[in-house]
Amino acid sequence: MTDQIQNMPNRSEIAKIFGEVLQELRRKRGLSQEEFGFECELHRTYISLLERGKRIPSLTTIIQLAIVLKVSPSEIVRQVEARLGWPATNIFD
Repeated sequence: MTDQIQNMPNRSEIAKIFGEVLQELRRKRGLSQEEFGFECELHRTYISLLERGKRIPSLTTIIQLAIVLKVSPSEIVRQVEARLGWPATNIFD
């Protein structure tokens, strides 16, 4: 159990990777941060903070983002997991 905890990414690493994924998905849709924020009903500066890994979104926010990006919330999480190297091994075994 201790090895699993030591190998877990920290919050800032997860936030940074989430931000990278979010920015790539937003750009694929051809949206500026301002347009994206407007469609998500979130402020542009909050979008910027998410993309720079300075904030960690709630589940509700991830769902809002996914709807506007036209992807499932699980797809966003899957992309974050892939960049973290998951599921290289099942950490729950």
